[in-house]
Amino acid sequence: MPYGWSRRAFLSAAGGGALLFGAAAGPAAAEPGADAYEGMRAVWRRLFLGDGFSASAEPFRTRLAASGEEAARWVGSMAPTPESLWPDLGFATDPEKLMQSFYRLRAMAEAYVRPGTGLTGDASLLAALLTGLDHLHARAYHAGQVRYGNWYCWQIGAPQALLDLCVLLYAELSAERRADFCAAVDHFVPDAAVASYSGTSTGANRVDLCRVLALRGVVGADPAKIALARDALAPVFPYVTSGDGLYRDGSFVQHTWVPYTGTYGAVLLGGLGLLFGLLRGTTWEVTDPGARIVFDAVERAWAPFLFNGLVMDAVSGRAVSRGIAAADARQVQQDDHTRGHAVLAAILLLAEGAAPGDRNRWRGLVKGWSARDYYSRPMADRSLPLSALARMAALDADSSVVAVPEPVGHRLFPSMDRATHRRPTWAASLSLASRRIAHYETGNGENTHGWHTGSGMLSWWGSTYGNGQYADAFWPTVDPYRLPGTTVARKALADGAGGDWGASRPDAVWVGGTTDGEFASVGQHLRGLGSTLEARKSWFFLADTVICLGAGIRASDGVAVESVVDNRNLGATGTHDLIVNGATQPSTPGWSARFAAPGWAHLAGFGGYVLHGPGSFRALRETRTGRWSEVNRDGATTALTRRYVTLWFDHGTDPVGAGYACQILPGATAAQTSARAAAPGWWSVLANTEAAQGLAVRSLGFTGVNFWQAGAVGPLEADGPCSVTVRERADGTASVWVADPGRTLGALTVVWNRPVAAVVSRPPSVVSAEAGARLRLRFGDLTTAAGSGQEVVVRLG
Repeated sequence: MPYGWSRRAFLSAAGGGALLFGAAAGPAAAEPGADAYEGMRAVWRRLFLGDGFSASAEPFRTRLAASGEEAARWVGSMAPTPESLWPDLGFATDPEKLMQSFYRLRAMAEAYVRPGTGLTGDASLLAALLTGLDHLHARAYHAGQVRYGNWYCWQIGAPQALLDLCVLLYAELSAERRADFCAAVDHFVPDAAVASYSGTSTGANRVDLCRVLALRGVVGADPAKIALARDALAPVFPYVTSGDGLYRDGSFVQHTWVPYTGTYGAVLLGGLGLLFGLLRGTTWEVTDPGARIVFDAVERAWAPFLFNGLVMDAVSGRAVSRGIAAADARQVQQDDHTRGHAVLAAILLLAEGAAPGDRNRWRGLVKGWSARDYYSRPMADRSLPLSALARMAALDADSSVVAVPEPVGHRLFPSMDRATHRRPTWAASLSLASRRIAHYETGNGENTHGWHTGSGMLSWWGSTYGNGQYADAFWPTVDPYRLPGTTVARKALADGAGGDWGASRPDAVWVGGTTDGEFASVGQHLRGLGSTLEARKSWFFLADTVICLGAGIRASDGVAVESVVDNRNLGATGTHDLIVNGATQPSTPGWSARFAAPGWAHLAGFGGYVLHGPGSFRALRETRTGRWSEVNRDGATTALTRRYVTLWFDHGTDPVGAGYACQILPGATAAQTSARAAAPGWWSVLANTEAAQGLAVRSLGFTGVNFWQAGAVGPLEADGPCSVTVRERADGTASVWVADPGRTLGALTVVWNRPVAAVVSRPPSVVSAEAGARLRLRFGDLTTAAGSGQEVVVRLG
C-alpha cells in the first residue's frame, strides 16, 4: 500500500497553538530589537549543536572527546601562509580547500563551545580560531575578492560555515570582525543570487542560499536579509514540470536531469527544517501555503526510497562514488546507509515544525527505519552531526512512538525514470534513462565510471540480508560494464564519458510503465551510452519475483553485448554456494562456466534465478580490486578487494535482434527456485519482441503489456505505443491501468478482450468506455499526463 497520511492532521492544532503554515504572522509594527536577534542566535545554536543529551553518555562522550582531540591537532598544525591556513589546504587556486579550511574552523569552534571536549572555553583554541578567521578573511574571503573555481564554495560552502562560526563565537567576535565577515558574505552572496529561480539558484541550492541570507541577517541584525531569505523560498515549494524540484509524481530532480532524492533531497529537507525552525515564532515566520507540498513529499517522495535505514543509490547521483575521501584521516565512509541516515535526520528536523499528526507519523517511520538498520546502526554513524544523534537518541528513548513497518507496494516515478518495489521480505529499485533523465551523473571528477547506471540497473535488498550489497565498496570494485540488470555493449569508455552534470541523455522517450500500486509493468527503450546499442527491456514486478524480458538487442561496435541478470557483492571473503541446475559449482575465484537455457541458479544467502534464455547463460566467480580514487578524484587510494558472483546472458559480438527472459527471486531457497523453474505454466509470456513485451500470471490476476508500437498481445490491443497493466480481483472487479510513457499520444484506444459487465469508474482522460463482450477504452490527449497511469475500474462479466 502507498505511504499515506491525513491532511486533516496538519490542519488541526492542539490547544489552539499556531501551526507552521497557519495564519500569517504578518510584518511587525516595529523594528525587531536586539533581543529578537539574540533569540534567533540561540535557536540556531540549539538546532546546530543539538540539546537534551548527556555529554557523559555514549556515543556522545566518545564523539565529544574525539572532537577535542581533532581540534587540538588542527591547532597544532595550523601554519598560516599567504596561500593557506594549513599546509594541506592551499587555497590559492582551489576554493574547495578554502571551504575545507572554514569547515575545520567550524569544527574547532564546536569543540570550543561544547561541553565534554576537553577544550571547552580553552583560551588557546579561541586564539587559534580568531587567527584563522582573520587570515582567511585577509587572504581570500573578503569583499573585493574575485572568485575562482567552483561557485558552490564561495556562495554556499564557505559562507555557511563562516556564519555558523559567527553565531557560535558571537560573544568572542568584535563588532568590527562581524561587520567584515558580513561584508564578505554580501560580496559573494548578494541579493541578486536569489533574484531568478534558475541556474545554480534552484531546488536544494536555493534552500542553501536562503540559509546563508537568513543567517547573514541574524548575525548582522538585518531584517531585510531575513525577509529576503524567507521570500526567496517561495519558488522551491510548487510542483515543477521540468528541471529542478519536486514533481507531482514524487520525483525530485536536481541539475536538471538527475534524480537526487537521496542527497540534494536530504539537503533540501534538512535546510528547510533549519530555516523553518529558525524563523518560527518570529516576524519572518514562513506562512507560504505552498510549503505544504514539501510536507506531503516526506512520504510521497522520500519514504519510498528508504529501506532499513538506507537510501537507494538510484537517487543519489554522483554521490555514490564518494565512499572514503583521500583527505579523511578518520576514514569515515559514505554509503547508502550513511546517506539514508542523513535523510532520517532531515525528516526528524523537519518534524519539529510539523503538525502533531504528521510529526508522530514521521517519527514512527524514522524509528522503524533506524531499528531495522542492522547493517549500519545510525547511532554509530560517525558522519552524522551530534545534533542529529541527539534527536535520534531522544526518539529511541520515546516509548510513546511506535516503529512503523516497511510498506508493501510499488511506486513509479515517471518524471525521473525510477521505480521502487516492496514486498514483505525484500525491496528493489530500478534506474532508467531517457531524453528527460541522464544515464548517470559525473562532475568535479566524481562518479567517473557510472556510465551504465541508467541502462536498467536493478538493485535489491532483503529485509534481513544483503543490506551491505552496495555499501561494502561496491562502486570502486564492481565491473562497471556489468551493473546488475543492465544491457551493455562492452565498448571501452573514458572516465566521465558523455559529459558532466547529466549531459549523457539517450535519444529515447518510451521509458516508464504502469502500476496498480502493488504490481507493475515497466519498460525502457534502451540506447547505449557511447555505443550503437539499442534494445527493448521490460520488468514485471510481482509478488515474489521480478520478471525481466529483453528483445531487439542490436549493436555494431565490434564488441560483445551482455545482459546482466545479477552481480552480487559477496564481501571481502564471501564463498556463498552457487547451485546451477541442481549442482553446486566450484567456489574458486576465477571459475567461469556457460550453461544452456532454460535453467536455474541459486546463490546462498541471497536468492534464486530462473533463466529462460534463449541460448545460454554464463556464471562467474571473480575477485576484483579497486580504489575509491579510481571512481572519484578525491577518493582514498587504498586498494579494496571484493568477491562477486555474476550471472549474465552473452549475446555475442554485434548481435541482431537478440533477447532474453529471466526471473529474479529474492530470498528464495534452492528448492523454491527449482520448483519455479519446473512450473512453466505458472506464467505465460505473451510477447517478447521489438513490437511488444508482455506476460500473464493467472494466479495473481495479472496481465501486463508494454506496447512499443500499435498491435495486439494476448487479450490486449492498443493502437499506439503504451503500457497496460490489468489486475483482476476475487470480488469480480478489475483495474485497467494505461499510460503513455513517451508522452506523445494525442489519442489512444485500448481494447481488453474480456467480458465486462460495467465500467465502475474512469478518469477524465477517458473520452469513451464501452463494456460488453470486450472492453473498449478511448483516451483523449495523454501528453499532459506526464507518463502517469490512468485507472479504469470495471465489473467483470
